[in-house]
Amino acid sequence: MQTDALLRLVESEIGRLPLENTEPRGLYAPIRYILEDGGKRIRPLLCLMGADLYSGDPEAALPAAVAVEVFHNFTLLHDDIMDKAPIRRGRPTVHLKWSESGAILSGDAMLIFAYRTLCEGAGRFGARKLPELLAVFNRAAMEVCQGQQYDMDFEASDRPVTREEYIGMIRLKTSVLLAAALEMGAVVGGASAAERRAVYEFGVNLGLAFQIQDDLLDTYGDARTFGKTIGGDIAVGKKTFLHIAAMERASAEQRRAILAPGDITEKLPRVRDIYNELGVREAAEAAIAEYFDKALAALREAHPDAGRLAVLEGYAYSLMKRNK
Repeated sequence: MQTDALLRLVESEIGRLPLENTEPRGLYAPIRYILEDGGKRIRPLLCLMGADLYSGDPEAALPAAVAVEVFHNFTLLHDDIMDKAPIRRGRPTVHLKWSESGAILSGDAMLIFAYRTLCEGAGRFGARKLPELLAVFNRAAMEVCQGQQYDMDFEASDRPVTREEYIGMIRLKTSVLLAAALEMGAVVGGASAAERRAVYEFGVNLGLAFQIQDDLLDTYGDARTFGKTIGGDIAVGKKTFLHIAAMERASAEQRRAILAPGDITEKLPRVRDIYNELGVREAAEAAIAEYFDKALAALREAHPDAGRLAVLEGYAYSLMKRNK
């Protein structure tokens, strides 16, 4: 099934969640708000594609896909509180539109909602598959929390973060949920253990490439298409791939300039100029290419129907804004 058709399935299923006019509205309205804007719906689409690869029946994976999407948006809601982020997908973040306490509570409800959606969907994908789906989901959910803690630890520490540590952190915080979404779809589709491992590794490496690309766009992107403030990572001194690559290459004077505080309108061009001098953009682009190539290599081990594989491969290229 093509991506547009899968996306319509996802949106229709999310639209059926019992959130409209549900009381208390202060709890459910923020959930509806963060889910309705949607973003790219990457994780639920990957879940449906994982099922389609092996069964040709992506609709059976819709409960798992929606559960992953609700969980992902729960993490964004709480991340925005921790990061004090003002904008998400071009709109005010939930904690600013309502309140920080309300956003925390709505996020908690979203986590419960995700598990309920998955469990109540057992009739569609087969009750015998539920324990395995929960095992994959639980592992990924805990790893996402671990990744967020590492991210917070890195930001609180004065010591330099190595590239290896950073890759380990974004693997947990970002990649494993993409990989788990694919694996959950593959479970629904009846994939073998080897096939599940292959699509999981594809998802992990695609996620690494995607996160480094996100780091790159935060410095070099267009705010109109990025959906977030450009230079936000630089403004708060976040230890992204670009920051780490720069600190590895910088002179003492350049390091001081990178770390010096300043208003974003002054700090962004100053740090970006240093990045340009050090070839940081090129280093990030090389890392993106490396992990994307690893993702495609893993996908070749998945052994599904060639036509269905082409849909997933094409979607990966579109995510990374690449040409085959």
